[in-house]
Amino acid sequence: MKKILMTIAAAFVATAMSAQVYVGGNVGFSTTSHDGESVSKFSIVPEVGYNLDENWAVGIALGYSQSGKGDNKMKEFQISPYARYTFAKFNKVNLFVDGGLGYVHEDFAGEKINTFRVGFKPGVAVNLTDQLSFVAHVGFFGYQNEKLDEKGAKATHTYTAAVDGNDLTFGLYFNF
Repeated sequence: MKKILMTIAAAFVATAMSAQVYVGGNVGFSTTSHDGESVSKFSIVPEVGYNLDENWAVGIALGYSQSGKGDNKMKEFQISPYARYTFAKFNKVNLFVDGGLGYVHEDFAGEKINTFRVGFKPGVAVNLTDQLSFVAHVGFFGYQNEKLDEKGAKATHTYTAAVDGNDLTFGLYFNF
């Protein structure tokens, strides 16, 4: 039994030592002013992933954002697991697509909204060094279901096929 446990432990350590783990994500801050009133929004979306081979990776992003104040305060929590396929490599630039799921829970002035997403997000990674990459996602191709969290509420269904700035994110990733 000891030999089996030692073999399993050695296999786990060997896998972990050759692992290509990355961490990163994005942080955002914005302020919008209208008629003398301003609203600020802060968001943080850390991410961790594992490169399975040269083309495939799996990861998860967890996010939190907050905006407004007083009775108009909005808080949002998100979780988004994904699988990434890198389909083109050019020297220091990689083109990829993330296929995944997403769940967002939003609380806006006491109204709770749940959103589920499934789809694809194209992206580009610029490898600044062997360990540091600049990553951008642009657009979304998929389905979204949004519903107020109360009895009898009807869901809003959205199908999207767009590569535009409405779904644009930037982040830095550190590769171990």
